[in-house]
Amino acid sequence: MAEPLLARIYPNVTFGADCTLGDFVVIGEPPRGGAAGELPTFFGDHCIIRSHSVIYAGNRIGHHFQGGHGLFLREENEIGDNVSIGTQTVIEHHVRIGNNVRIHSHAFLPEYTILEDDCWVGPNVVLTNAPYPNSPRAKQFLRGPIIRRGARVGANVTLLPGVEIGEYALVGAGAVVTKSVPPHAVAAGHPARMMKTVEDLLYPDGTRAYGKSND
Repeated sequence: MAEPLLARIYPNVTFGADCTLGDFVVIGEPPRGGAAGELPTFFGDHCIIRSHSVIYAGNRIGHHFQGGHGLFLREENEIGDNVSIGTQTVIEHHVRIGNNVRIHSHAFLPEYTILEDDCWVGPNVVLTNAPYPNSPRAKQFLRGPIIRRGARVGANVTLLPGVEIGEYALVGAGAVVTKSVPPHAVAAGHPARMMKTVEDLLYPDGTRAYGKSND
């Protein structure tokens, strides 16, 4: 691994084979009240962490991870293999991300969010987790959204606390999702409503965009 310019790597950080670090990265930053090296941080093989990223301690990140420039990743997250997270995306703590997940640039994922395998999150997506913001007990009731396997969330979507996007569902760009979306549904609007199923979506040539014929 080439030595990056002015990187700060805290104790108890483990890199797999053939990882690449950009300049000015911070890896293993302890959370507030924690000591340097108290939480182990692990990266699998062939990971790429680009310049100006900050990754806190206690993260477990799988093989073939790629992070964009200026990624901010808080502590104690579980991230699978073949995950890509875009430039200047912010991911809070205790988030679970499965395998083969793509999160585009400038997204925000709060604590206790769950992203299952093969899902896709577009740019500028905002997930929320506080149904009672500014309440004295707000942190007792945090509920992160759940994006199920293979679901796709379009650009500039907002998901409210605790909503579930069902398997292989599609949420259209700009939607505000206030209620859970069923599996295979296409939802759009403000508030989002089910419009059709993904099996109804066709390419311009008339072939099916999603569904068993293309699996």
